Amino acid sequence: MSRRPPPKDRQPRRERPGPVRDRPRGDPSRVPFRGPSPEVVTIYGAHAVREALKARRRKLLALYATETALPRIADLARGAGVEPRLVDGRDLSRHLGDEAVHQGLLLEARPLPEAGVGDIEPKSGIVLALDQITDPHNVGAILRTACAFGVDALIITERHSPEFTGVLAKAASGALEHVTIVSVVNLARALDELRGAGYGVVGLDSEGAEPLETIALPKPLALVLGAEGKGLRRLTRERCDAIARLDLPGPIKSLNVSNACAAALSVAHFRLRIAMQD
Repeated sequence: MSRRPPPKDRQPRRERPGPVRDRPRGDPSRVPFRGPSPEVVTIYGAHAVREALKARRRKLLALYATETALPRIADLARGAGVEPRLVDGRDLSRHLGDEAVHQGLLLEARPLPEAGVGDIEPKSGIVLALDQITDPHNVGAILRTACAFGVDALIITERHSPEFTGVLAKAASGALEHVTIVSVVNLARALDELRGAGYGVVGLDSEGAEPLETIALPKPLALVLGAEGKGLRRLTRERCDAIARLDLPGPIKSLNVSNACAAALSVAHFRLRIAMQD
C-alpha cells in the first residue's frame, strides 16, 4: 500500500497589524498595569483619554482599550504615537474599582509639566485659587468649568489637595489637559505674588459682605474658593481685597463649591466682558 506524500511546509499566516493584545482572554494577572504613583498618572474614560491624546502635553506610557472602545480612539492614538493594547473591560474594572466608569479606556502617562505663578499667561484675565479643597469630584468639576470659561490658571496647595489623576481626571472630562495647574506650598504667599503682578484678589464666601454681582471687579482677577464647611482660612482672607457672596434669590444661600464656582465665573466673566466694551 502506497503512503501519502508528506504535506508541504505551510507558510506562516501573515498577521494583520493592529493593537497589541497583552494577555490571553480571561487571565487578568498578566495585564501589566502600572501606578498610579508620583511618576505615573492614570486617566480613564472616553473624554479624559481623548483630550490627553489630542493635547499631547504629557509623555504617554501605555494605552489600554477594549475591542468596543478601540475604534473611538484609534486615529488619535496613531497621531499621538501610542499603540493601544487590547484588554477585557473586566480587567479595567478590577484595576480601577467597580465604581470607576472607564468606558473601556485607560491611559497611563507622566504628570503634566510643573508651572509656577510666574508662568501664568494672562488671556481671559481670571485665575482661580483653591484653598484646601480636597474632594476630587469637586476639583474635577471646577477644572471642567474653568476650562469652559477659559480661565488662565488654577492654583492649588501642595498639601490638602487631591491627586490630579483617576477620579479627578474623569470628573474634569478632559479639562485637565487644557488648564494650567499651579501647585504652591503657601497659598497666602502665592496670592501676594499675584497682587504684586497687578491682580485683584476676591474671596468667595456665602457670608461675604458684598454681592459679587455689584462689587468692583478688577482685571486681572484672582477668585479664591474655600473648602466646603471650613471656607477660607484666616491668612487667605487677609490676602483678599474683598470677600464677596453670590446673591442668591432662593431660601438656600449656599451652593456646593463646584456649583458656586460655575456661578461666580459666569458673573465675573460677564461683568469683565461688559467692562471691556465700555
